[in-house]
Parts: sequence; structure tokens; C-alpha cells
Amino acid sequence: MKPTSLDQFYQEATTALDTGLNALLPPDIQKEIGHFNVFDIQALFHRLREKPVMPYDRRAYYKISLISGHNRAEYADKVIDIERNALLFATPKVPYHWVPQDPAQAGHFCIFTEAFLLPAKSGVVLDELPIFKAGGHPVFQVSDEESAEIDALFRKMHREIGSNYAYKYDLLRTYLLELIHIGQKLQPVTALYPAHNATTRVSSLFIELLERQFPIETPQQKLQLRTAKDYADRLAVHVNHLNKVLKEHTGRTTTELIGSRVIQEAKLLLKQTNWNISEISDSLGFAEVAHFSNFFKRQTSFSPGAFRL
Repeated sequence: MKPTSLDQFYQEATTALDTGLNALLPPDIQKEIGHFNVFDIQALFHRLREKPVMPYDRRAYYKISLISGHNRAEYADKVIDIERNALLFATPKVPYHWVPQDPAQAGHFCIFTEAFLLPAKSGVVLDELPIFKAGGHPVFQVSDEESAEIDALFRKMHREIGSNYAYKYDLLRTYLLELIHIGQKLQPVTALYPAHNATTRVSSLFIELLERQFPIETPQQKLQLRTAKDYADRLAVHVNHLNKVLKEHTGRTTTELIGSRVIQEAKLLLKQTNWNISEISDSLGFAEVAHFSNFFKRQTSFSPGAFRL
């Protein structure tokens, strides 16, 4: 299963909105390295009222949204209730659902690829920015004043993307970077300036190493690292030390963290693919289907087959 491509995104959008592709694509985007586009949420929401939930769909692109209205952000291990205004940063690494809680929805979102912000053009590496680090929940409730400031920035994007200015994509990169910096300023100081001691580095590297194993995109792809010892060996630390560090930083053991991420992937594969359970079990590193079924039931109280229904 490949990450949702921009082609698929636009195909689904044009089908749902009953419009042509040219109505959604920025002029001259084919001449640009990477991709960027911006949308009005209110217009889309009213036309897609029968499908208000915005599920994680293994996007191969990044997304930043300013959303006004009562909503709920659902992550694998956390639910965030938003009463009024929120700024959401979505990365291909972190699964989530965005569930509107009332019909009064407004705001904007932009989508962009990593290539649009190549270091040569922007001076940044996306996955090195704190806002896009794996393991986070980058949803920030913002005040009406902050929301108005961000709304004005999105409106600049809307105006510019339809203009005939020769350097409009350079200007759009500037707006996008400003939006990213606004989000980073909203993060706790500890997230922006982590302590660079040995235990913090080990914990951070473990999380990054864990996320690199996913997503599982084909039945032939296998998890390379499956046990606490596998990760400890790759990080060149003793397994007991890794477990102690992770327990201190996350409150969970190495095995618990691995199991949580594996079960998260298993749920996605069961719901979003037509692979048989044996293929899913094998790709996730289980020697026997029975082992996978027992593991899944311990974690969820459902058998894999029952969860899929």
C-alpha cells in the first residue's frame, strides 16, 4: 500500500466536488519543483457535508490547517478536544483523524511536498524541524487574535497562488515558512530546545528508528526491527539501559512502545488494505498467524477478523 499521492488527492477531490482538475490546480504548478496548494475549508466542508471526517490516509505530503469550530483530533494514544480555533500540522509520519463536532466549520489548509521546501530553496529540512518530529501531536489551540493573524497569512496565500507574478512560488515559500515558525513558537520551550544529554538522545533516536519501520506498503515488506534487543543493538546500547531510558522519558517500556506502534499499523492494514490476515501477520514480523491473533486480541480485545468487519 503506497502513501496517498497528490494525484490520488486531486482525483478524490474532483470526484467529490464534481469539478474539473484545472479548477483545483494552481496555474503553472507544473513548472515548479515540488507542489503547493491552498484551500478554503468552509467551501469544501459544505460541499462534502456527507463526509466530514478527515481520516489519516498515509499522505505522501504535508498539510497545515487553521480550523475554526468545535472539533476533535484523534491520535493512536491521545484525543484532543478543540472548542474554537486550532492550528494543525500533519506529517506523513503521524496518523490521526480530525472529526468535526458541529457543522459550523471554517478556516484554510495548505498541502505541500517535501520537494517544495528543498533546503536549496528554503534552507530547511522538514523532518528536522521540531514541529514535524515523529512522536508528537502538533495540534495547537489558538486565541481569536492569533487565529486572525494566521487567517490573514492564509488569505495572502490564496491571493498569491492565483496571481501571474513570476516569482509567486518563492513568495509562497516565504508565507509557508512563516506559518511553520508560528507553529513552532506555539510549542513548549522543552520541545523547541530539548536537553541534549545522552538519555534524551537515546530516547529520541529510538522514536525515530521506530518510525522509520513504517508504513508497511506491500505484503512483501517486513519489519526489520521487531524486539527490544533489535533496537538496542542498532542503537549500540544495552537493552536494559534502553528500557530504563524509555521508561523515564515516556512512562512505557521498550516492548510496550514497539507493541503500541505495531498494533497501530496492524489496525491500519486491517482497515485500509485487502491483504489477508496471514500477509499482515507476516509483514509485521510474527512467525505464526496465531501469535499475531493473540497479540492483537490482548491489545484490542478483538480478533483481527472481528476488527476488520
